[in-house]
Amino acid sequence: MLNFFPKKHDSKASRTGPLLAWHNLGQPQWTPRRYDQLAEQGYRKNVVAHRCISLIAQLVASIPLTLYDKEKQEIEAHELLSLLHKPNPQHDGKAFLEKLTAHYLIAGNVYIEAVGAQDHFPPRELYCLRPDRMKIVPGPRGLPLAYEYSVNNQIARWGVDQINGRSDILHLKNFHPTDDWYGLAPLEAALLAIDQHNAASQWNMAMLNNGARPSGALVYAPKEGPGTLTEDQVQRLKNELEENYQSSRNTGRPLLLEGGLDWKPLSLSPQEMDWLKGRDMASRDIALAFGVPPQLIGVPDAQTYANYQEARLALYEDTILPLAYRLMGALGAWLTDLFHEELTLTIDADAIAALTARRDTLWEKLRRADFLTLNEKRAALGYSALPEGDQIMPHAADKN
Repeated sequence: MLNFFPKKHDSKASRTGPLLAWHNLGQPQWTPRRYDQLAEQGYRKNVVAHRCISLIAQLVASIPLTLYDKEKQEIEAHELLSLLHKPNPQHDGKAFLEKLTAHYLIAGNVYIEAVGAQDHFPPRELYCLRPDRMKIVPGPRGLPLAYEYSVNNQIARWGVDQINGRSDILHLKNFHPTDDWYGLAPLEAALLAIDQHNAASQWNMAMLNNGARPSGALVYAPKEGPGTLTEDQVQRLKNELEENYQSSRNTGRPLLLEGGLDWKPLSLSPQEMDWLKGRDMASRDIALAFGVPPQLIGVPDAQTYANYQEARLALYEDTILPLAYRLMGALGAWLTDLFHEELTLTIDADAIAALTARRDTLWEKLRRADFLTLNEKRAALGYSALPEGDQIMPHAADKN
């Protein structure tokens, strides 16, 4: 009789894992899109994308971190906190987290190396590696078999435990609907709008170099003689126009015309004027891809929220906090495993000044909630319970 039920010792392994790796087992898989192209066109050459990425990375890195023990008691001093405060000789804690977040937004993948981690010793240093230099080697169980980092034909390799997935490399990746090994770059989702914005900027620069005016036409209509110019005359006119009348330094310079020549300026069409406005539309699309309210980065006519404070609050609630919890949760789980302790690393949202108004409103609501015990109120705020906090405390107004 056939047994259709898996044995207990086989139940842990995923039945789909081997299907992901059978056709490329042991062969390094490159990232599907060039990281350097995304960084060049999106981060270095586009001011809107650069501002969005820098703003998010700086705000995420500025949120204080909190460490708790297994009893949910806050730990003020610990080797893990010291490591995050100074991960390596080149970066302090904020610079490290800012780099980590920027890599995540540009490439959709983050690779962190733990240096010095052994069976009974925690890591001594942490390094954030460039995503375009890292390759994943698929393993037989659907987990990476190894990570390979290539620089100038030199390869460093880190293995991965095929049972529990432990490694000295932490791979953080954004969700990708069609790739099993690499994450989707948020910058890639905005790439079409970035290309449009860059093209509009180049067009504006070309207009500026042409005297900030639309082009025109030299019309040759002599009253007598041949009706066309010779090739030498045409070439001489082109050279004079390029040397004496084009570029921004020659703006406003009078055009000297000989007999039979007339200058006819060409005005911008309505389609061209609408295309210029499309630059602002592309800016809003780029900000939308990163979850940044456009009015925070100076996009004209993009006042979606009533004021700057509301826009900044929306940025924190919709973008900064979810991303910070995602990144710090994965980083904390990986580090606490390397430290061999039951610890919880999370962000301290109460220390964010932009959330003060929201926090004050929550505190006021809980203060007036007479049907909740003190411990229930403390739990709603993220605090531990008190020995005598399970009684409902009457409201101050009720005492009178």
